[in-house]
Amino acid sequence: MLRASHLPPIATPALTALGISKMPLACLSSPLKPHKISTFPPSRTSLPLTFKPFSPRPSSWSLKRLSPMADLPSPKAAASFSSESSSSNGREILVQHLLVKENDQKLLLDLQQRISGGEDLSDLAVEYSICPSKEEGGMLGWVRKGQMVPEFEEAAFSAPLNKVVRCKTKFGWHLLQVLSEREESLLQEIQPEELHSRMQDPSFLDEAQLIDVREPNEVAQASLPGFQVLPLQQFGSWGPEITSKFDPQKDTYVMCHHGMRSLQVAKWLQMQGFRKVFNLSGGIHAYALKADQTVPTY
Repeated sequence: MLRASHLPPIATPALTALGISKMPLACLSSPLKPHKISTFPPSRTSLPLTFKPFSPRPSSWSLKRLSPMADLPSPKAAASFSSESSSSNGREILVQHLLVKENDQKLLLDLQQRISGGEDLSDLAVEYSICPSKEEGGMLGWVRKGQMVPEFEEAAFSAPLNKVVRCKTKFGWHLLQVLSEREESLLQEIQPEELHSRMQDPSFLDEAQLIDVREPNEVAQASLPGFQVLPLQQFGSWGPEITSKFDPQKDTYVMCHHGMRSLQVAKWLQMQGFRKVFNLSGGIHAYALKADQTVPTY
């Protein structure tokens, strides 16, 4: 039973609905560095930068990550306990876990036995975990090194796929399971001049995926050719279908007015499995000032 995630709220209600992977404070360390997948604050998980803590509860429809998790095999029959190690250089791993109190050893052993007997860790997380990620079946989403507390990170990055591993942190005892792994995805800023240069190549508009997350009234005032408009305030309608409308393997460019809303969406796309995501630095406003002065400002 694979469940997905959630993105950090900015100042607008629409952004509060975006969610990226519920990484609990029980695993995460310090706030994320630029271009890294998010670390999470003490309430709900989110995507950082220097934004405020996320909403304590998921949105009403709770964005489901349709890919890449939809293609993952169910871990139910494959779960077992192991401490084998493997290389983690350049890897991201898809992790789920459950957390119990340090002194709750009896429950911990009981849960291990139930998992060994074929029960699903995600089902048990919903019922027994004390981590906020229990609302998503313990799903933490795709993570890379540097985002989690050291003990959890060491256990997660040394765990073979689908093996359930036990580890202890200052938050208590964890049972964690790595469901999949991949090479690190890329999220980077692109300067207006560079985007303008690329857009002069006709093949660029055919090969790249261009997304404008501004609202329709903004687009009416200024726009760039080739960008598909996905208004952020309508996230609930297009978010769940993003991987069916766009190819996660293609280069994807995201734009807004000043580059902040688009950065949040770019980070969310990265968490949904998009391999190469570019955020237009400064948004269309900077593009109009630095790259193409025929584009109106507003």
